[in-house]
Amino acid sequence: MGRSPELRVALVQTDLHWQDKTANLAMLEEKIWDLKKKADLIILPEMFPTGFSMEAAKIAEPMNLTVCKWMKQMAAQTKATITGSVVISEGGKYYNRLLWVNPDGYTEHYDKRHLFRMANEDRIFSPGLKLPVFNLKGWEICPQVCYDLRFPLWSRNRWENNVASYDVIFYIASWPAARVSAWDALLPARAIENLSYSIGVNRIGSDGNGIAYSGHSAAYDFKGEKISDLGEKDQIQIITFSAEKLTEFRTKFPAWKDADEFRIL
Repeated sequence: MGRSPELRVALVQTDLHWQDKTANLAMLEEKIWDLKKKADLIILPEMFPTGFSMEAAKIAEPMNLTVCKWMKQMAAQTKATITGSVVISEGGKYYNRLLWVNPDGYTEHYDKRHLFRMANEDRIFSPGLKLPVFNLKGWEICPQVCYDLRFPLWSRNRWENNVASYDVIFYIASWPAARVSAWDALLPARAIENLSYSIGVNRIGSDGNGIAYSGHSAAYDFKGEKISDLGEKDQIQIITFSAEKLTEFRTKFPAWKDADEFRIL
């Protein structure tokens, strides 16, 4: 199936209630229903039901329980795919799991690969081993979570028969204000080096550990030029990506043909 001419994406930048799923789901449901225009994809921040907490034993849930069911309900009602990460318990392990929930209820996932050792995330959670690419309206979309942004090989776009493995890469995050300059620099870099649209959705406010977050959620085109910037406000923006513009640029500037060969072990 070819790409639809446009892809409409809603970036949800918000504060989160600390370790309170009921409050966060109610708050996000209200925000989503306030959307003035239809979106194809709604992106929520990292660990949106709880905030970025290492108390996995307290906040984790198995698949297809409260949060999963809420995401399925919201996707069905809005007729949009909804994504964001949740603390999931599975097989005696904990995962910072990005869920990709379609309006028909079909759910895929990506487990965060790079765990933030400076917060001991690597001691509590298990890393993901596979990087899926999701399809939405013919658009190939690559999921990433927060700390993944610092590791370009993991997000490298691969090409086969002149076709890219993805058209859009997105990062959901709990990226602290103290290091937001790195966030601002790396998001457009991922767009430029991968000849793709790039999105970052970060939270605002402060968490239960006193960590401050300044947002700076944004979207960039394949040249690294900013399409949208949410600043530090509690808001949702809907952006539109053009398949024609993406294809035209990749045709005129096929830098991927000169990329170095490598493989991830």
